[in-house]
Amino acid sequence: MNAGDEIPAAMLDAPVAGPGVMPGTLRDQLDDEPTLLVFLRHFGCMFCRETLADMREVSERDSRFPKALFFFQGSPTEGRAFLRRYWPDLRAVADPQGEFYEGFGVGRGGMMKMFGPSVWSAKSRAEAKGHENGPRMGDIWRMPGAFLTRGTRVLWAHEYRHAADHPDYDRIARLAAAERLR
Repeated sequence: MNAGDEIPAAMLDAPVAGPGVMPGTLRDQLDDEPTLLVFLRHFGCMFCRETLADMREVSERDSRFPKALFFFQGSPTEGRAFLRRYWPDLRAVADPQGEFYEGFGVGRGGMMKMFGPSVWSAKSRAEAKGHENGPRMGDIWRMPGAFLTRGTRVLWAHEYRHAADHPDYDRIARLAAAERLR
């Protein structure tokens, strides 16, 4: 999915379950405020853990940062058990079959995107922050994804170059703030 796209009705009307989400559909989780949809890698990935910690930190220090809705590969129970360690009050959608990942175009990576030189250098960054790999849970080849939305429209999308890539979180905060002024 790209900036300017409308989220397809089939995705919007799909039921969701997970920590912190309202009962209902994806549409019920979105409103007229900017929302950052974040598709995580598998829970055993150190970069998944780093993403959660970094995003929580920036959301706590920058009031312009949009509310986030995470997607993860697992059951609601698995999500609650894992995610409460990183961000106890986050909202997250369980997507064990990868239907939302596929619907938003968050695909799978090959060897270079998972194990290339950029990933190895980012491993040091994540380890310096105290993150390490854990047991594999989910599709280890699934890439991450990030989409800033407002209502049913995608405002911005980050094209991940590799498994350890991160969007510019400060830029996301600025985009969300500008969108709120419209």
